[in-house]
Amino acid sequence: MKTPFTLTAAHITPPMSAARAREIAASFDLRKLPADFLANPYPVYAMLRETEPVRRMPDGSVFLTRYADLITVYRDASTFSSDKQVEFAPKYGAESALFEHHTHSLVFNDPPLHTRVRKLIMGALTRRAIAEMEPGLIALVDGLLDAIEARGGGDLIEDFASAIPVEIIGNLLGVPVADRGPLRGWSLAILGALEPVLTAEQEAVGNQSVRDMLVYLKGLVAERRRRPGNPEHDVLTRLIQGESSGEKLSEVELLQNCVFLLNAGHETTTNLIGNALLTLQEFPAARDKLLTDMEHHADDAAGREAVLTLAVDEFLRFESSNQLGNRRALKASEVGGVALDEGALVTLCIGAANRDPAQYASPETLDLCRENNKHLAFGFGIHQCAGLSLARLEGRIAVGRFLQRFPGYRLSAVPMRGGRARFRGFLNAPFRTD
Repeated sequence: MKTPFTLTAAHITPPMSAARAREIAASFDLRKLPADFLANPYPVYAMLRETEPVRRMPDGSVFLTRYADLITVYRDASTFSSDKQVEFAPKYGAESALFEHHTHSLVFNDPPLHTRVRKLIMGALTRRAIAEMEPGLIALVDGLLDAIEARGGGDLIEDFASAIPVEIIGNLLGVPVADRGPLRGWSLAILGALEPVLTAEQEAVGNQSVRDMLVYLKGLVAERRRRPGNPEHDVLTRLIQGESSGEKLSEVELLQNCVFLLNAGHETTTNLIGNALLTLQEFPAARDKLLTDMEHHADDAAGREAVLTLAVDEFLRFESSNQLGNRRALKASEVGGVALDEGALVTLCIGAANRDPAQYASPETLDLCRENNKHLAFGFGIHQCAGLSLARLEGRIAVGRFLQRFPGYRLSAVPMRGGRARFRGFLNAPFRTD
């Protein structure tokens, strides 16, 4: 007879001894990360914050782990560039599909391209537009929950967390429902290529995914030119039509930022929802309190929304979907008392900054009622995530309605992490609803 699976917290986040964290921190190198770091990087981040908060890496770059130092870099966009041409040319090859994509996307560009693209996207992500998405999002989530209930369980990632953002972003860009099947695979491959080290296979799959996505999008753009959508809601139509002043994106800028939108809005929100539901399995007392607080506001929609808003922001702080960011110093400068040469590459460790005790009380504690939670999961400054309000809405609706439907959900097997340093999430997490 098969022994029933019994969950322990170590199945989700394996513990790491102080001695092991000190050992990894002493020789810390993003190009040589051990498996136990990828499973639980936070003890190493804590050690680096304490002993070497501005760490000189073997490749000459610096690695920042303090909240205040990240804010310094985020605020000074004139000194610290987001443009990745210098960094990505040797990584991917200047003629590769991955290089063309990542050096044209919104997140890896400076003004004026960044300003133009962000303005166009934000025009379709107004507070009113996002509020109007809520009924459709609720219907989508409830439909997924109905299917899960009929089966008595499923996979938290494949059957729920990843299915929500792919539909929302697909709707924003007007991707026909029948065409959305390949989007998750393309996204994982293209964003996975941003990891510090790539195998030849990962690079090849990443390049092919960009090419496949562009072939599809060229047809979609051509169709939208023939039949424009409502620019108040359809991001693709807005990007095609350009600004009211008449300034338009080039074809390359247009296509590559469509790729970016499909990927960025999908991967990070999948991780937000998946990490939240897995973290609640790791910390059952927090889950029980959240359920109690939601029940207390059962007849008060605004109160329930406030409870879930605080919870979602704490999930984002505690297990940031995106753990790393990068900048390049355009001139000689200083961060955290350490001099940087012109051209220095800087890695911003969001996962470490979001657990900095200089910024947060009891940062290693999951506190779903944490107030004034100024986490950096969405970045900061001019590059703060354009879709943060939409991501928060997706998180609130997904986590809240899942818990209402399945308050006693439990894992039925050990979940599998993605095994990446930059994007932290799970690939699968089988569960039962009873």
